[in-house]
Parts: sequence; C-alpha cells; structure tokens
Amino acid sequence: MQLKHILLIVPLMFPFALKSQHALTSPDGNLRFSIQVQSGIPAYSITYKNKPVIADATLGLEFLDGGKMTGLKSGKSVSRSGAEEYELFVGKVKLVKDRFREIILPLTEQAEPYRSVNFIARVFNDGVAFRYEFQPQQNRDSFRLTDEKTTFRFVSNPKVLALFLPGFTTSHEGLYTSIPLDKVKNDTLMDMPALFELPGNIYVAITEAALRDYAGMYLSKKNGVLTSTLSSLPGQQQVKVKAGFPHKSPWRVLMISDRMGALIESNILTSLNEPTAINDLSWIKPGMSTFPWWNGTIVPDSVSWTPGNNFETNKYYIDFCSRNNIAYHSVVEHGGHEWYTNDGENYQPGPNADVTKPVPGLDMKAICDYARAKGVGVRVWVHWQALYPKLDEAFALFEKWGLQGMMVDFMDRDDQQMVNIQEEILKKAARHKLHIQFHGAYKPTGMHRTYPNEFTREGTLNYEVNKWDTIMNADHDINIPFTRMLAGSTDYHLGGFRAVAEKDFRVQYLKPLMMSTRCHMLAMYVVLENYQGMLCDYPEAYEGQPGFDFLRGVPVTWDETRVLHAVPGKYICIARRRNNDWYLGAITNREARNITVDLGFLGTGTFNAEIYTDAADAGKHPDHLQQRSMPVTKKSTIALPLAIGGGAVIHLKKSL
Repeated sequence: MQLKHILLIVPLMFPFALKSQHALTSPDGNLRFSIQVQSGIPAYSITYKNKPVIADATLGLEFLDGGKMTGLKSGKSVSRSGAEEYELFVGKVKLVKDRFREIILPLTEQAEPYRSVNFIARVFNDGVAFRYEFQPQQNRDSFRLTDEKTTFRFVSNPKVLALFLPGFTTSHEGLYTSIPLDKVKNDTLMDMPALFELPGNIYVAITEAALRDYAGMYLSKKNGVLTSTLSSLPGQQQVKVKAGFPHKSPWRVLMISDRMGALIESNILTSLNEPTAINDLSWIKPGMSTFPWWNGTIVPDSVSWTPGNNFETNKYYIDFCSRNNIAYHSVVEHGGHEWYTNDGENYQPGPNADVTKPVPGLDMKAICDYARAKGVGVRVWVHWQALYPKLDEAFALFEKWGLQGMMVDFMDRDDQQMVNIQEEILKKAARHKLHIQFHGAYKPTGMHRTYPNEFTREGTLNYEVNKWDTIMNADHDINIPFTRMLAGSTDYHLGGFRAVAEKDFRVQYLKPLMMSTRCHMLAMYVVLENYQGMLCDYPEAYEGQPGFDFLRGVPVTWDETRVLHAVPGKYICIARRRNNDWYLGAITNREARNITVDLGFLGTGTFNAEIYTDAADAGKHPDHLQQRSMPVTKKSTIALPLAIGGGAVIHLKKSL
C-alpha cells in the first residue's frame, strides 16, 4: 500500500467565539494528538500515556503578499487509519511495518483574501507528524512564504540536548549542549534533531521528514516559546519559500517514547517519504570505502614509484580493498590538490575548476578498469560548486569512466535552492548509476527511501577534526546516537587505528591520532547508522592489527535493529542483524563502566559469540583489546567492561 500525501495547515488570530476540536489516538493508544481552532487560531496538544507533553502550541503561516493568515475556520475534517509495509533498499531495517491514524483538516480565512490550507496530522505508535498543504488560491498561482510559526510548547521544562548554531550557513559540525530549556537564550538557533527529556523519563526528539522544494527548519525560542525557523533564500532575509500551488511543507516530526531506544529504532522518517523513484535498483550496492585524504594518502616508504595523483597510488589502495573485501576506493587528492583540474585554494573551486579534466598523469578510466578487474568500485570527491555547473556532462563522463559514486562536499546550506540542488543531484546521479554521499550537508530527512542512491550524509562534528583540533572525544561521540543519528545515516570518518591516552594526544595532519579506545572505534561501526562506512586509515595501519578482522566483515546496511541500552550522555548498546548474523556495539563516554547485555533477541539455537573488549590496560594503552569466543543462546548474558572512552563489539554467528 502506498502512502498518500495530503493537505496542510495555517495560523493566526481573529476573534472567533467558535471552537472546533479534533483528536487522533495512536494505534497502540499511548499517544493522543488533538487540534483545536479557537478565536481563529489553530493550536495542538499531545499527551503520552495520559501525561501532557505539548499543550496549546499554536500554528501559523505568514506570506510576503497578504501577511499572516488570520481568522481561520476549520472545514469538514477527514480521518482515516493507515497501514503500510515496505522494504528499504538501504537502511537500519529491511522490512518496515507502520500503522498510523490521520486527519486532514481544511483551514480557511473568513475574510479577504480567503486563503486556505490543509493541515494533515499522522499519529504513529512512536511519534506524531504534521504538515501544511498549500491549496490553490483565487487569482493567484504562487506564493512567497516569509515565516512558518510552528510552535512546540512543552508543558514542563525539559532538558535539551542540541547543537546550537550561529547562523544558517553551516556545515552542522559542532559540540552539543545539554541545558534546561528555560536556560536557552531567545533567538538561539537550534539544529535538528534535538532531544528533549521530560520528567518521568519521556523523550521527545523534534526533526523533519521529506524535505523537498522547501526551506530547512531549525528551532529557536521566540518570546520564551520553542518555534520553527526556516532558512532564507540566498541574497535576502525575508522570503523562505517560493512555490506554485498546490505545494506541501515537509513533515514536522516529534518522536516520543518513555524508552529512548524506541526513538533510535523508529522508522517514522522513511514512512513519511515517498516510495523509491528509481526503477532499477540492481546497481545500488552500499559498502565500505577507503578515504585516503584523512590519513594523508600514506603509502609505504619502500615503493619504487612517486606517490601522488597517479595510477600507482590508487592501485596500492585498490589492491588493499581487493585483499580485504572492501567495496570501494575513493579518489580524493594528494598533497592538498584535488584529483581534478582546479586553480582555487584549500579545495575551493577557482575560475577554471573542471571536474571533467583529471590532473595531468591521472587516467581515471584506467583506474576504474583496474579496480573493476579486482572486484572493487571507484568513487571520487568533488566540491559541489565545481560539479554543479557541469552536472550533466560530468555524470555522463563519470559513467563512461566506470565510476560508481561520489562524495559531494561543502554544501553548507539548506535553503530551498540548496534543497532542490541536492535532489537534482540525486535524480541525475541515479540516471548514470552513481551513488551519492553528501558532506558539509544538512541532516537526512528519510529521503533514502525515495532515492536509495543517497548512501550517507555528514552534518556532524567527526574524526576529521583530529587532523587539526583536540575537541573530539567520547563525550561527543555518545551524543550523536541521541541527536544527529535519529535523522539517519551519519558519516563520521571512522577507522583511525592509532589510539592514545588523552594526555598523549597531539594534533597531526598525517596519520592522525585517536583519543578513545580501539574497541570504541570498532563499536562505532555498529552504533552509528551509515550505509557508506569509511576505513579512513592507510593499509599498513590495518593489516595484521587486532580488530581489523571485525571491520573486514561488518555490514553497512541491516535487516533489523534493537537498542539494548541507551542512556543519553552516558552509554549505548545496539544490536543489528544482517541475514542470520547479529552484530552488537557498545560505547561509553569518558567514564569507565560495566554493562551486561541480555541476548534474548537471538533466535533459537546456539550462536558463536566473537567478543572484542577493552584490554585491562586500555587506560594507558587504548589500542589494546581482548578477543575471545564462546557459545551462547538467547538465554545467555554477556558482561562487557568498558574502559574510559571505551567500547565493545560482538559478532554473533549461528552455529551449524
């Protein structure tokens, strides 16, 4: 059954004595969403297990022509129950089964200019989503939206875990802040997803789904109330969205549960997106990739050839991939210069940048042909401003060479124009059988269901920073599953195999160091959802090293996900299944702790558990780990000691 798109809402003020109220309850009965229009103003409330969460949160839209919508009256509502079952080609689960209840509520102004909007709400067992559908207007064929005043009025003072930003032009890379909501300053821009912890251990995450032909949304406090804030179109500050009628906003999503793990397991974002727009999916192959830029494109000192943007350097990494079942090699740069012609500096495009012209001496087709013969795919890094002016020409050439995908970097915006550029890149890349990894980009919004050639996004501070700063540590890592990862696939520059104690850490651009333990690094490949995992270090850093055997086999997409432990800011343990094998990853913050995992999620029979834990001396030597095997069943438990900044992984394989 295909989900149907519906209509949307409006706001704000006019004296109407008439009051209309409509309510929806989730299929399991735990969530209740109600909307009322009183005195011409629509507002909604949410309860969870009979406890109020959001109360009298007003809704509103404002336009360049005609100002704010006022004096609204609700028309006849339409309600329905829905159920959908679908497969994700790339995702944290393979099969999704979601049920919801929905209401479509028309809202119309009772005075000139008689504008109308449909408000659509859906209530799932794990959250609430609503959107606006802009209806055709008399004597108008388009609109210019200047503000969307969607509010989120919590009944209590929740603790916030969020990334605060200085402005809309951002790579979304920064440290997270934990603070009571009443201590957040007015007009402070808050990135999404943001997590709110209410009294009684009720967790609410706010984000958006199906961001298409619209401005990206943030949160900020306006007059003490949490309110939506949209990115402005380039070159001005007033207009956020330009569109013709009819048009739809993204879904405004509140994931809600008293079990934090339910928010991480939720598929609400993909369920709010359209089915795949790509007919032939056979060429889409998620997998792990090298990314030599991170390590400095290191090659052995003993080689007889000169390292650089050349065939031999790339052959060295391709051979490494072939030996170790690594799906992709990334061609990026060498010595600070991109693989393509560019007269700019610091990877920024100059006036003569050209992604269709490799630097002298670099034969991209020869590299792709060699890699194909070795069973390895090739992908490239590009700056979006160098790519976009030649998008069609470049994609046709990339397909001719035999490339299979690319990282598109330095997007740094989520205004309506950039949102449309990204969708255009995905559409056209699919025509040429290319997958996409967005860097310096905004959060996912579930669109990998529609475009499964979108493998991953960055949009978070990650281990690339170890090349130039000391701020990355386990306290930051532990915040990601509870914030950014709630939106989806999270690229994090994983794979550094040189862990040192914090007192010994130093910044180095080549062969960067890591602060957390090697087991913490291994576990991040399971904890994080990422369909294009990276092995960022160089071949000699991996081969023969403890733990690399785990990375050689860990999947990047999953059939099932279970969150076993989840305490924001402290620790998390996630189990993920691929076919009949389970992989379990646990990480902690900068506190050592012991956790016990119950293997009740296993099926019948006996499994062999290959267990990797921090060594007893991991405090001094964080690269040290212990490895052991043992038979287990679904009745077993396993104790996992986690060192400071530590972690653990388990591969559970069913015994024959």
